[in-house]
Amino acid sequence: MVDQAESRTSGTSLARASGAMAVATAVSRVSGLLAKVLLVVVLGLGVVNDSYTVANTLPTVVNELLLGGVLTSIAVPLLVRAQQDGARQGESYAQWMITMGSVLLAVATVAAVAAAPLLTDLYLGPDTRANAALTTAFAYLLLPGIIFYGLSALLQAILNVRGVFGTPAWAPVINNTVVIGTVAVYALMPGEISTHPVRMGEPKLLVLGIGTAFGIAAQAAIMVLSLRRTGFRFRWRWGWDHRLSEFGALAFWVVLYTVVSQVGMVVTTRVTSQGTPGSVATFNYAWLLSQVPYGVLGVSLLTALMPRISRAAAAKDTRDFVADLSLGSRMSAVLLMPISALMVVAGGSIGVAFFSLGASGVAAADRLGVTLAAAAVGIVPFAITMLQLRAFYAMKDSRTPTWINVVMVLFRSVLCYVFLASMRAEDLVVGVAWAMSLSFVLGALVGQVWLRWRVGRVGTRHTLVGIARTLLATLLGCGCAVAAVAALRGALGPLSPIADAWLVLAVDAVVVLGVSFGVLALVRAPEIRPALDRVGRLVRR
Repeated sequence: MVDQAESRTSGTSLARASGAMAVATAVSRVSGLLAKVLLVVVLGLGVVNDSYTVANTLPTVVNELLLGGVLTSIAVPLLVRAQQDGARQGESYAQWMITMGSVLLAVATVAAVAAAPLLTDLYLGPDTRANAALTTAFAYLLLPGIIFYGLSALLQAILNVRGVFGTPAWAPVINNTVVIGTVAVYALMPGEISTHPVRMGEPKLLVLGIGTAFGIAAQAAIMVLSLRRTGFRFRWRWGWDHRLSEFGALAFWVVLYTVVSQVGMVVTTRVTSQGTPGSVATFNYAWLLSQVPYGVLGVSLLTALMPRISRAAAAKDTRDFVADLSLGSRMSAVLLMPISALMVVAGGSIGVAFFSLGASGVAAADRLGVTLAAAAVGIVPFAITMLQLRAFYAMKDSRTPTWINVVMVLFRSVLCYVFLASMRAEDLVVGVAWAMSLSFVLGALVGQVWLRWRVGRVGTRHTLVGIARTLLATLLGCGCAVAAVAALRGALGPLSPIADAWLVLAVDAVVVLGVSFGVLALVRAPEIRPALDRVGRLVRR
């Protein structure tokens, strides 16, 4: 009876935590989008935004190479083991991890700031049309954020192991709020950032760079306060922990996965920077927008399914493993494909509606929207690929996901250089977005074949039937939306670009989503009920 009561309490707590994280994720995405929109309003989609975007990426890249894979494969499992040995052992191990992480991050931060010009050259290359000097100036201001990004990730892992989920989920909202305030201060200041020549001490450059770095620091600080509220007290602990060697092989492949991903990022940034000014920022914003549906719905689905897939893998229950994997792929399609289709059909309108204000202009915003449409094609394949990779990790196989990532990055890189050689500079950013999307299509196909080779039959036909059913319903929704927009334009006559964009976006959203989900409900698609239940729970929470 006691065990059952504890189980129910644990389940209720987990459900409550999951709901809180889903809400926090949604708020984080919305506030992040608002910050990006305001940045486009004040900076436009040109050289300054390109330079800021590349420099703002560098701290996250260095942090991922240092701690991203290590935290995934080593830190969390070791923290869990130490916590299971007792509260004192758990706190002592967390103190040791913070000590080692802080030293590593401090050294890396100093080295990265010293090597800022080299990092800029690595990402932009010799043929870039971006401003390398301005990117380097921003890098000097933003690279100190490495230590705060790393500590945020480390503290999040410690808090999660100690059962605290709310603060880490809401911390990015604090960061976004600081960035929004920074943009407001920047907009109120007179003058412009000089690009010829670049002046490091220019007030507007300092405000934008230091304000962004302060947002990262605030994100880490809020988690420090949360950790102290749990009763944790920090003290320096030195020395080597012998348990690290147990995870060496796993860590090697996960870290290699991270390195391969960053190589792919260098290639896409280099190629995109050879397009017209503003292409790097355009691609970055389009990619972030395309990830919003997955971040809110796809991650929630993955969180719900992974315990079941992991249990089936641990028990070597191939039947349940395959059934849950197939269900996850089909539900990913049902949840995300109509939204992906909306972004494809209304991509240009989304760009103009949200990003044509201020310094950007309608033409640049429309190009961002077209880039978003190309990136949105890859939303469902990306979600399926992430599910497949987690399935391999559940089988304690960290090698296969790395090789699948190698295949995707090679394919994407080759496509990027093909587009560089064959496309006009103004269209290159769209080509890079297509390369990204098609690489995920290939990744999903390779992952399915690899799973078939690894575990036998994986229900590929059943999965394809479910995806095809969703695709047909979505195409019908898109067709109805195009017809409805054409009829309304004919009835209303010419409108201003922004008014037309909002009209098209509103009509497309109602018709594409309404018809797509309506048709799936009419044909009684087996995935629609759990998908709608999942969305309903997120909305209620």
